[in-house]
Amino acid sequence: MFWKLAIVVGLAVVAALVPALSQYWIWILVFGVIVAFVIEGVRIVPQQSAWVVERLGRFHAILQPGLNLIIPFLDRVAYVHLLKEVPLDVPEQVCITKDNTQLGVDGILYYQVTDPRLASYGSSNYVSAITQLAQTTLRSEIGKMELDKTFESRDEINRQIVQALDEAGRNWGIKVLRYEIKSLTPPETILRSMQAQITAEREKRALIAKSEGQRQEQINLADGEKQAAVLRSEGEKQAAINKAQGDATAIRVIAEATAAGVRAVAESIADKGGLDAANLKIAQQYVDAFAGLAKTSNTLILPANASDVAGMVATAMSVLDKARQNQGPARA
Repeated sequence: MFWKLAIVVGLAVVAALVPALSQYWIWILVFGVIVAFVIEGVRIVPQQSAWVVERLGRFHAILQPGLNLIIPFLDRVAYVHLLKEVPLDVPEQVCITKDNTQLGVDGILYYQVTDPRLASYGSSNYVSAITQLAQTTLRSEIGKMELDKTFESRDEINRQIVQALDEAGRNWGIKVLRYEIKSLTPPETILRSMQAQITAEREKRALIAKSEGQRQEQINLADGEKQAAVLRSEGEKQAAINKAQGDATAIRVIAEATAAGVRAVAESIADKGGLDAANLKIAQQYVDAFAGLAKTSNTLILPANASDVAGMVATAMSVLDKARQNQGPARA
């Protein structure tokens, strides 16, 4: 404000020294003072912003977004706060785990000014305060865990840090919304050991999977052989049953055919002239049999009266005659 008035006074002095403007210097002074007061007294606050006004060095008011008026020389805008969510990068630091392992950790937190008055007077630098508190809380939480546990407990660590910062931020007029660990970096030797452990674990799983595959393969092969053997035995059983049934049917058909033939022969013999026909047939077959013996080189044992055709026919006919006699009473 003072430098604006100094400019106005300077312009009025220059106008007074110029002969053509010497009569207007008072008007220039008054107009300049009015313009300076308007410029200094009018404040346009952007959206999502809060301006803290002090009157004579004491807190007076918080200007809301839009057009606002203040009293020059008495009021001044002491602090300007952004009410949006602000990301803040937390520098990397070295933490010691429960098993005495160094671990480089960095993160990012998100905060928002909720009370512009407390943000102005609660802390000289709330950004530095929450950064330092985030680092100390992080070291404390990492120190409670072993190295392997830290990689599994990021969410738990983030919640603990947010809880600690939120409690402290109430006195600073800010609210910590969330904290995220960006990276956990162990020493190079630990990384190599972890990589070797991961490699060994993967090889172990591969061997287990391979053995399980081989075991399942053997089970499948054995089960297949078992099923094949069962099917073969069932097939052989069914084939034997079918063959036995076929043989039985064939024997039955042959027996029935033989019986039918015998009945037909018996009936023919019983008819008139049947016995003579039978004598003729037997004699013919006997002669044919002896004729066939001359064509082969087989050695046979013949009865002494083999050449007595009449005797052989008479014997056969006596048998047929007895059969006919037996048949006669049966029919009667």
